[in-house]
Amino acid sequence: MTATGTPVSTTPGSSLEGLPLLTDKVVVLSGVGPGLGRSLGEEAAKMGADLVLVSRTERRLEKMAEVVRAHGRRALVVPTDINDEDARARLVERTMEEFGRVDCLINNAFGIPPMDPLTTLTVEQLRAANETNVFAPLRLSALFADALAATHGSIVMLNSCVLYQSQPEFAGYKLSKGALSHLSSSLATELGPRGIRVNSVAPSYIYEDVNKGYFDWLASEAGVTHEDIYREKAEPTDLKRLATPEEIARVVLFLASDLASAMTGQTLNVDCGEFHS
Repeated sequence: MTATGTPVSTTPGSSLEGLPLLTDKVVVLSGVGPGLGRSLGEEAAKMGADLVLVSRTERRLEKMAEVVRAHGRRALVVPTDINDEDARARLVERTMEEFGRVDCLINNAFGIPPMDPLTTLTVEQLRAANETNVFAPLRLSALFADALAATHGSIVMLNSCVLYQSQPEFAGYKLSKGALSHLSSSLATELGPRGIRVNSVAPSYIYEDVNKGYFDWLASEAGVTHEDIYREKAEPTDLKRLATPEEIARVVLFLASDLASAMTGQTLNVDCGEFHS
């Protein structure tokens, strides 16, 4: 695609209508924002879910709520600092007061670690990222566990294909996502006897607004075009393209649906074939 959104190639499935896979289920979505967070909310509503929308920015949540309601579904806006334990507890209380149930918790919130080699980072810098990327998903999962056990619900962690990379500038990022991967596996074992499934989705580059801007910057630094950068990033993939946020969202929501009722402890790569596991 170009910076203005002109397609380089057609994305299969881009015209799919939402399937009613989540009819009347309640999905708690942390990390409502541009790109993937927005697509997760809208695709869930298209599939019939009611949403609890969670981030620190109320205006952003209200805009997302309008989208959800436009698809005929209910939306509860709960501005929350997910790194604050009292705020997390209030989120659970508000959710249960409004809906009385929870079917899926999607841990999508992400704090970007400094993009520098690990040996140059302070513990404080790493701790700040891991509060959002590891400890908040752990605490939210624990606090929602009783509600999820009552519905035999599920948790989906948003991970990343950075797990398979070793560039020094990605080390702090990989540290967070590696810890989240181990957390997901351990929670799957711990919560499984209660009927709760825990799975992860690992995208590579997602072709959305943040990465489009990043590609523009890379292009300006290298003296090439946005399309050149896109092709460079897509070249390692089998499909020779990058996944859209809607495609990532649909895999996440598949794991939230009853179609995945026997899946737990798994990580699904959604990367157009960049990494094979």
